[in-house]
Amino acid sequence: MPVNLAALDPATLLPIAGVRLGVAMAGIRKANRKDLLVMALDPGARVAGVFTQNRFCAAPVIVAKEHLDCGHEIRALLVNTGCANAGTGEDGLWRARESCAALAMRCGCESLQVLPFSTGVIMEPLPVVHLADGIPAALADLRADNWASAAEAIMTTDTVPKAASRRAVVGGRSVTLTGIAKGAGMIHPNMATMLAFVATDARVAQPLLAAALRDAADRSFNRVTVDGDTSTNDAFVLIATGRADMPEITEATSPEFRAFADAVTDVAIALAQAIVRDGEGATKFITIEVAGGRDRQECDRIAFSIAHSPLVKTAFFASDPNLGRILAAVGKAGVEDLDQTRIDLFLDDVLVAKNGGRNPDYREADGQRVMQQSEITVRVELHRGEARATVWTCDLSHGYVSINADYRS
Repeated sequence: MPVNLAALDPATLLPIAGVRLGVAMAGIRKANRKDLLVMALDPGARVAGVFTQNRFCAAPVIVAKEHLDCGHEIRALLVNTGCANAGTGEDGLWRARESCAALAMRCGCESLQVLPFSTGVIMEPLPVVHLADGIPAALADLRADNWASAAEAIMTTDTVPKAASRRAVVGGRSVTLTGIAKGAGMIHPNMATMLAFVATDARVAQPLLAAALRDAADRSFNRVTVDGDTSTNDAFVLIATGRADMPEITEATSPEFRAFADAVTDVAIALAQAIVRDGEGATKFITIEVAGGRDRQECDRIAFSIAHSPLVKTAFFASDPNLGRILAAVGKAGVEDLDQTRIDLFLDDVLVAKNGGRNPDYREADGQRVMQQSEITVRVELHRGEARATVWTCDLSHGYVSINADYRS
């Protein structure tokens, strides 16, 4: 079960003018499950995307980037689960393009105006025939209020669908944002995450839409890790339909842009944290804060070193305050001139280590009390500068091993 993540209430998800979503059971990998999503965009919508930095990226990633780079107006997104279409070579590229063509033919647009996205098993051929056969049902299901069903249709090992909506005031005008995401394992993004789609009715110039997307990715999905594995298929897409009653945002230095970018980030953080809370086998949600660094890069290195450590993560699963493991993770982060005699370590409100050694006032019972919680904050104070970084992660349990051992069964 996800860690303190409430069940999704479809009534809380706000429609976005200019976006309709349709879902179908196409039998991509398993019968009788939602596995195909079409997002239809009205003319005038603007789209930006960021993608995995894994050099073994999937065919749909390559094709989606090509289509975005063409500069054509994007009219639809096509998402399937069950098959990642990754590690499939030229045949995979052909299948991704054929999928776009199948949807374009029924939507009355060019295939370059369709962005494909896939998630699921790697090195398996995408069943284009099944996908194409499912498109009519997905198109017949197109509705503006279909976000909850869409969130369910993109799940793989997720135990719950993930979605969030916000209303924000930008330049005195109300804008709406709604997003969905999937992901539970193979989570260590290097741009964005797994699959995430956020739409807004705001009017935003294309370059600023891309800037807001990169900013949101850096402040949200680039801050999470479940297992340290970057997926072949990660993608984060931001859609702006321009249907809100507001002047277009055209200046990167304007307060309107900052308010818009913050609103996008707010939705992205909610989705990113939901992914960690639903991490494969997770029983605890852990916030890691590193402060007092010389720059954010070294704070990031230390935070992720802690978050990736199997020894640290298994200690959290066992509720065992074996906290020397955290200090060891700090030390192996590769910050060569780090002075261990200045480092303090906190576990929530408990000062565990002071000036690089065990705090004389620390009691095992205090550490045990915090480790029993389902939500825990680890804070490392470096005392060498003003930079800071935050990362969200989870523990590593028997469930993670079981889920991944049985994934293709």
